[in-house]
Amino acid sequence: MNLFDHEKDIATPGRTNAILKKYKLTMKKSLGQNFLVEPNILTKMLAAAEVDKNTNAIEIGPGIGALTERLAQEANKVVAFELDRRLAPILKTELAQYENIEIIFQDILQANVREIIAERFDPADRLVVAANLPYYITTPIILNFIEADLPIDAFVMMMQKEVAQRMTAKPGTKAYGSLTIAIDYYTEAEIAFIVPRTVFVPRPNVDSAVLKLQRRPEPKVKVADEKFFFDLVRAAFNQRRKTLWNNLMSRYGKTDEVKQALTEGLEEASIDPSRRGETLTIEEFAALSDALVKRLHPAGE
Repeated sequence: MNLFDHEKDIATPGRTNAILKKYKLTMKKSLGQNFLVEPNILTKMLAAAEVDKNTNAIEIGPGIGALTERLAQEANKVVAFELDRRLAPILKTELAQYENIEIIFQDILQANVREIIAERFDPADRLVVAANLPYYITTPIILNFIEADLPIDAFVMMMQKEVAQRMTAKPGTKAYGSLTIAIDYYTEAEIAFIVPRTVFVPRPNVDSAVLKLQRRPEPKVKVADEKFFFDLVRAAFNQRRKTLWNNLMSRYGKTDEVKQALTEGLEEASIDPSRRGETLTIEEFAALSDALVKRLHPAGE
């Protein structure tokens, strides 16, 4: 039985409006601030993240504390990173009853997250990242976290629906790209549910989605050179309308040596050079990367 009265949650129209009025807070467009006013969305987010008392949480961008409050009720400990220092008095006052919350006023991209995890959390506890991310910073934050190989079990994040669709796209679709490959390489990604724009104040112009990323124990594909693999993927998507052959020549050069290396590498990986990058699966990219890395050296390296 839940001991908390969710009718009084921060994520309700009445409480959110009262807080904004009380603290004379205006939303900063530059920070993409939109506040959630539907507590059921938070219930579904925490269910997707499988949060319980053996779970610790890192939150990115707590805002006025709607998700922070619910995490504090369900999780063991919450460490939240907030960029906007104007929110300090709100978070301190409105979340005063919770002793398991720590707010760090720092840009998450500048923070030493590894050190903070080691200092604040017991490694025996499960760790998740939860966030309601503004669209302009979504991709850098997620890539920063998954590439850093931190001891995080899962990420459950609300973001612009279009970005979530790009992260979970299938080969051959318009949304499929180098970002899809990077997410798939490190995690199992799924859209948990769609969040309509009507449950935010102020109302954004687009719908959102809650994306769940479950970290893989090992990357999805094994490659001889990870750096070259990602360089190759980016090159393949550089100009989507161009063939794989043309994009790879643009990246690695148009000399006879490069042409020979590409011809042999594509043949070894059984990939038609006239295909476009968006048609290749991650497994095909891995095979091509291993076939080319021994024949090519990227420019400037």
